[in-house]
Amino acid sequence: MVSEKILLVLAILVVSCFILGCAGYGTSNTTDVTDDVDGYTDVSVREAKDMIDSGDVFLLDVRSVSEFEAEHIEGAVNINVNELSSRLSEVPRNETILVYCRSGSRSVTASNILVDAGYTDVYNMVGGINKWKAEGYPYVSGSSS
Repeated sequence: MVSEKILLVLAILVVSCFILGCAGYGTSNTTDVTDDVDGYTDVSVREAKDMIDSGDVFLLDVRSVSEFEAEHIEGAVNINVNELSSRLSEVPRNETILVYCRSGSRSVTASNILVDAGYTDVYNMVGGINKWKAEGYPYVSGSSS
């Protein structure tokens, strides 16, 4: 009789742990939790193009000046990732910020700098201008003079 009660209690505990352990999985809030952890949102070049076309975005190129002068997305503002922390006053706080670089690494760093500084509407273009060009989207090419 005692062993049956112990088995019943154990069964209830196992079922309870299973139910509690599974609570919340598969809900739509999973993405929100990830965004809260990162503080910014990764977007594809296609999504970035749509954002730019909407005209309601501050486009931030965080590459070096020479890289920017060689080629950039029209309308972008260039602030090198290494200078970003000291030039935050040049980045508006009341706008959506879309960050890109050459391949996507420096823009992650820049997105984190912005989030750490209190910016809340930050997007990172995955793949950078290399992916942008590979997809055939327009860009400004500098002169070689």
